[in-house]
Order: sequence, then C-alpha cells, then structure tokens
Amino acid sequence: MSGYSQYSRANLLEMLRSPDPAERDDIAYLGMVQRVGSGAEDDDLIALGDEMAARLTDGEIQTRTFGALILGNVVERDQATGLASRDAVLRWRDAFAGWYAAERDLRGWDEGLGWLHAVAHGADTLATFGRSARLDRDDLRGLLDLGCARMLAPTEFVLRDQEDDRLGYALALVLARAELAADDSVGWLRPVCAAFAAGGPGPVPAFATNTMRTLRVLYLLCDRGFLLPEATQGEAAARSSVAHPAALKPALAEALRYAWPYVA
Repeated sequence: MSGYSQYSRANLLEMLRSPDPAERDDIAYLGMVQRVGSGAEDDDLIALGDEMAARLTDGEIQTRTFGALILGNVVERDQATGLASRDAVLRWRDAFAGWYAAERDLRGWDEGLGWLHAVAHGADTLATFGRSARLDRDDLRGLLDLGCARMLAPTEFVLRDQEDDRLGYALALVLARAELAADDSVGWLRPVCAAFAAGGPGPVPAFATNTMRTLRVLYLLCDRGFLLPEATQGEAAARSSVAHPAALKPALAEALRYAWPYVA
C-alpha cells in the first residue's frame, strides 16, 4: 500500500481520532480508505464496520464524523465483495441513523480541528447505504426519512461549503433505486411541507434555509440526471436518474412553493 505502508492498522485507526487534521485527514483517513479499497481489511470487514459504528457515539466530533466516512467505505466494500452480511449492514445503518439527524455540531471547517463536515460526511455515508443491495424497499424509505429529519433538525447553523449539495445528491442516489414506488419517492416530503406551512413572518430559520437549498439541488438532479460516484474515477458514462421523476419533480416544487410562493 504505497504511501501508507509505514503505518500499521492500529496506528491509522488511532490517528483517525486525532484532533490534528494533518494526521487525521492526510494520513489516517486516506490510509484507511486505501486499506479498505485494496482488500487489506477484507478479513476483518465486519469488525471494522462495528468499530466505526461505535465511534458515532464518541465524545469528540472529529471521531464521529470520520468514523461515519470510513463506515461508508466499509459498506461500499461489502457492496463490491459481499463479504459482510445483511444483519451487519443493517446494524451499521441503525447506528448511523441514530447519529445523523441527532448530531448538533454542524461546523464544517474549524480553525484548529480542520474539516469536520458532519452533514456532508453523513450524506456521503447515507448515499453509500442507499446504494447497498442489502437494503430493501422499507430500508430505503427509512433513509429518505432520515435525510428529511437531518434537514429539519433544529439548528442555528446555516450549512456552507456545499454540504446541502452533498445531502441533495445523497437523496438523489437513494431515489434512483428501482425498488421505490412513486408514492415512496414523494411521501418523505410531507414533514417538509408541514414545517414550511407552519412558518410565519420574520427571519427564515436556519433549518428552513438548509432544507430549501437541499431540495433545490435535488430538483436540479431530478430534472437533469446526475453522474454516479464512479464517474469521478474516469467512468464518464456512469449516469443515473431518480426512479420516478414525473412524481418527484412536482412534489419538490410544491414543497418549495410553501416557502417561496413565486414557484410556477
């Protein structure tokens, strides 16, 4: 494993907790991504997934958010190899769901800790779960509900650094699954419509701004289609679209109309 072979697995996992972004991002995270992708973790894939899921309850924000990222890599590796099990993936999904919408530290960049990015890192992992063949229709509906809960979670923090883009993209990847019916593709938006309808005059709450921005991105992806993550590796033809655009586009427009009445 060129570049990271001087670090043991134990070293990398310990540095993945580090408050020093040079250690955590540039060495530990990249080293663990390489280990998982190369198959070096295949014999211990379930154990690694369990450890990353456990980190989602850690007291340090960087441990939680980078644990979520590596958990996504583990789920992705299982999708490619089938080395885990449905029970394990659902166990990790449950741990992830318990963390994602409840996380209150939404700092993207911190001067001392570097990138934390709970919403963006969680969105990447939500997308990976959304593409896993281990998840069935009910599980996918649960992921959509989780994405909705993340958008609507009370906060005073307006997302930045394209975190809303990444959450919108993650939702699009879930909505691309053929197992979902048209009703599934729009039902998860009901709490959004209710929240927007309950709004009154005055400053726009941060959660509402975050939700509007995410849904606008999702509408764009629904209208135009989108590249799959593989396209970043040179597979330019790896394109997809949501499974039910004819149902989803007007539902998204209707939700946004509650907050911005000028939507035609």
